[in-house]
Amino acid sequence: MNQDARPALTTFSEDEIAFRDAVRAFAESEIRPLVTKMDEHAQMEPALLPKLFEMGLMGIESPEAYGGAGSSITMACLAIEELARVDGSVSVLVDVQNTLVTNAVLRWANDAQKDKYLPKLAREWVGAYALSESGSGSDAFALKLRAEDKGDAYVLNGNKLWITNAKEASLFLVFANVDPSKGYKGITAFLVEKGLKGFTVGKKEDKLGIRASSTCELLFENCEVPKANVLGDVGKGYKIAIETLNEGRIGIGAQMVGIAAGAFEAAKNYVKGREQFGKPIAQFQGVQFQLAEMRVALEAARLMVYNAARLKDAGQPFIEEAAMAKLHSSRTAEKITSLAIDLFGGNGFTREYPVEKFWRDSKIGQIYEGTSNMQLSTIAKMELGG
Repeated sequence: MNQDARPALTTFSEDEIAFRDAVRAFAESEIRPLVTKMDEHAQMEPALLPKLFEMGLMGIESPEAYGGAGSSITMACLAIEELARVDGSVSVLVDVQNTLVTNAVLRWANDAQKDKYLPKLAREWVGAYALSESGSGSDAFALKLRAEDKGDAYVLNGNKLWITNAKEASLFLVFANVDPSKGYKGITAFLVEKGLKGFTVGKKEDKLGIRASSTCELLFENCEVPKANVLGDVGKGYKIAIETLNEGRIGIGAQMVGIAAGAFEAAKNYVKGREQFGKPIAQFQGVQFQLAEMRVALEAARLMVYNAARLKDAGQPFIEEAAMAKLHSSRTAEKITSLAIDLFGGNGFTREYPVEKFWRDSKIGQIYEGTSNMQLSTIAKMELGG
């Protein structure tokens, strides 16, 4: 019987199981003692970052030749889930690093860019993915950040908003338009290093959940980016953005599964010890049925996420499966975390107990890397041939 709500052992190889268990042990020993402090202060503990690199969690899919693990998105999802089971903020830092930034560099960078950036991303540099703007959320290609061709460089002017990992990042994957007259076909991706003249990380958002994860504004004022730092072809940034986010949605699905699992386990342990009417509330059928419903929903979400990951690893079409996994897992996470608060009763509404944080952390899953409505749109188009 799967007592701790982890994936069924038959689903994974021995190496995957060992890796998952190692990440779980790391999360319990190194992250859990810091969770409350990081949440209250809305600050990632700086000492965690080198430990994440040492554990090999920041370059899971990056080839060994570049200092990575040379592994798969399934492995990345196992890490993301186990981290989210303890803290959603650390989880999304690792998620963005692997499924968005490293993924994009692996797929679209030239050899010189790979040689320069992949070892740094695997060993020391945090990466950030900068697509969103104030008027460019779900309408991702309405972005206004402009990149003007100045010979040996492009000069960037404008802002980005809601950029995850911005405070910790040394490398930013930035999308800007080199020719607005061409619409989305002018969008180009740039590799922008921290400290570049004219580039500033702005204010950090004060958020409902995943509070220790930095979400900041980026400011570009006549920022010169060398042409050698264009990622992929000029005018093909829209393709990089779309295809990278397709994989990223699987990672967010894994994060939501982890958050839901953390809340479920906390609720299951609590009801065994909480007594009312002379016995533990776990002995009441109403409570048992709620736990059973939570467990079924959690397993369904987990299977959808790892199905999408397996398809991606196998080189099979996975876009619809990724959209379904993100949609369902984010809904499931909000539902399970809310039910966990109910089972804790009044205690669940206080910050002394863990479930209110799981609920706060879950909400973002229906918003970032494509809202639930955008996932529904993707699924409908895939089904109807749009």
